[in-house]
Amino acid sequence: MSNSILQSAKDVILLEARAVEELANRIDDSFVDACKLIQNCQNKVVLIGMGKSGHISNKIAATFASTGTPAFAVHPGEAGHGDLGMITEGDLVIAISYSGESDEIMTLIPVIQRLGVNIIAMTGNANSSIGGVCDVHLDVSVEKEACPHNLAPTSSTTVALAMGDALAVSLLNNKGFSPDDFARSHPSGALGRRLLTFVKNIMKTGDDIPMVNGDTKLLDALLVMSQKALGMVLITNNNKLLGIFTDGDLRRVLEEHSDIQNLLISEVMTPNCKSISADKPAVVAVQIMDEFNLNSLPVVDDDNQVVGAINTHTLMQAKII
Repeated sequence: MSNSILQSAKDVILLEARAVEELANRIDDSFVDACKLIQNCQNKVVLIGMGKSGHISNKIAATFASTGTPAFAVHPGEAGHGDLGMITEGDLVIAISYSGESDEIMTLIPVIQRLGVNIIAMTGNANSSIGGVCDVHLDVSVEKEACPHNLAPTSSTTVALAMGDALAVSLLNNKGFSPDDFARSHPSGALGRRLLTFVKNIMKTGDDIPMVNGDTKLLDALLVMSQKALGMVLITNNNKLLGIFTDGDLRRVLEEHSDIQNLLISEVMTPNCKSISADKPAVVAVQIMDEFNLNSLPVVDDDNQVVGAINTHTLMQAKII
């Protein structure tokens, strides 16, 4: 039984993969025309689909919206009972129907056309009713559904979904939609946090910064480092950064010096250390720390005055890493 289940799963995946590959091979100028219509749309892209195509419409609309193309999905049945008012002049409609004969969508077409709204159809038959009245037709036909009875929408919905992704990503690339743009529409997601959180939002400031003067004894500096619990102490002169001393430096000092009682922190600090400005994205701090194998960073202003401090734990607490 296990072998037959595994073989069935592999057959479905391979069949759908072939269907998507065939889709890629027949992409033509109609796809370019569709992209132009979407990019020139003055308002919203409205997706409509019935049944399984409706679920695909929802996903494509969500992908469009998150990649810089304002979009939403409307259920064609509900649209016929009032929700059609969501579609206005300047919008663009993408109608998804594998057969191209969805009665619910065909009922809406005349009203949509009277609004002067362009229609892109994604069907498996360019000669279908919907295919015949659209402005641009995208062929999402498949040779066979993955369902053994060739009934349940499987390969066809996968291909329609892939076509939607292809549209969204092609538009994203053409518009120069950046990771920062993506983050702004995903402020609660991991990427949003990484790109929208700045060093100034998470750094330790004021009395929480472990700082000593250069003439401070090493042992006293270690006490400050321990109290502030950032794994480092910053050495300054009138708040200007001179260097840093970290947990790793302490191990080095203990290996090199048998007597540390009279050592000054300026004698064992790391001068000209790496630092970061407060207005940099926190992810930049992660990149610097990774590149130079650091666990902590001083934060300075344009005059090299210390304004804060961060370490790996700070970044972890902020869920940047």
